[in-house]
Amino acid sequence: MTTQPGPAAAPAVLTVGGVSRSRGSRPPEDLERLAHLVEAAWAVDGNAERAIRFAVASAGTLPHPGSGRTDALFDALATVAAADLTAARVLEAHTDALTILQQAPGGTAEAVATLPGAGGAEPSSWGVFAAEGPGLRVGATRSPGGWQLSGRKPWCSLAGSLSHALVTAHTTPDGEQPARRRLFAVDLADAGVAVQEDAWFATGLSQVPSGPVDFTGVPAVPVGDDGWYLTRPGFSWGGIQVAACWWGGAVGVARQLRQAAERREPDQILLSQLGAVDLALMGAGAALADAAAAIDRGEAEGTAGGLLAARVRGLVARTVDEVLGRVGHALGPAPLALDARHARRVADLTLYVRQHHAERDDAALGRRLLAEEAASW
Repeated sequence: MTTQPGPAAAPAVLTVGGVSRSRGSRPPEDLERLAHLVEAAWAVDGNAERAIRFAVASAGTLPHPGSGRTDALFDALATVAAADLTAARVLEAHTDALTILQQAPGGTAEAVATLPGAGGAEPSSWGVFAAEGPGLRVGATRSPGGWQLSGRKPWCSLAGSLSHALVTAHTTPDGEQPARRRLFAVDLADAGVAVQEDAWFATGLSQVPSGPVDFTGVPAVPVGDDGWYLTRPGFSWGGIQVAACWWGGAVGVARQLRQAAERREPDQILLSQLGAVDLALMGAGAALADAAAAIDRGEAEGTAGGLLAARVRGLVARTVDEVLGRVGHALGPAPLALDARHARRVADLTLYVRQHHAERDDAALGRRLLAEEAASW
């Protein structure tokens, strides 16, 4: 079937809530903020430099998770993702870094401000580099002059464009047990930071290169003690807010299906796909709304928070896969070939959602279930 180009203006705002909540349940001032946010995200149009400026300008308007307005944070991230996934990918990471710094022990903010560029008039742009990879290791050593990082870290998104990053590093020698890791803040403009620019070949999120970075004696400021980053309450919350971005991206793809159905008399196949997509999206939205409420009630910390994050991320990831498949089956190749925004959104979301490790994460969830003192169901 043939399709027409997507909307020329920014799409509608998006709210989590599943089967019952509508945009009308949000205060007018929240909807107005979301409308401004979606217009700015739409203008990013896949450009990473614009996305960084957008993230720095917008992050201060978003609530922190656990502040009592976590659902509003998820609304904002999902709304941005439905408009432009490059904007969402950069905003989510920058927001996560600011949340981590806000949660860090007293004195951390003052110490981080001593990094070059971190305490100046120009706001910093932040990433979080916490991935580990086989054969790759960043070690942290302490000398009278302070901490330094050396080694290679994988999956460092926009390391060549951001001003600063939070980086996990090992504080114990290689092979020593128990191994310990700690979070550090670094200046990415330091001469000891070498970004591997030629290691990113992705067609999705193509302007958000996430290749490895080599650190050689890079000055670093500790953020929390050993193990604090992984055990803080907000660790699992950050994983759920990424899922809010995946969900918003899926809504952006699904809107193409609805527009196609509105442009002509839909047949039973198109109606079936539209209904199935709605069910999937509403279920995942309900899971995100439930998670936001649990976070704000203080019920998503420790083991409970990890289990919640595993479930919500798994549910949303399955929804994304289903939406991508159903929309592709219903609309055929035309929008992928003739609509630049839709084609980019599909490619971006296909890569982004693979942060969920499918059956491996399902297996990890299964292990969590067997470790429960009482069965959940």
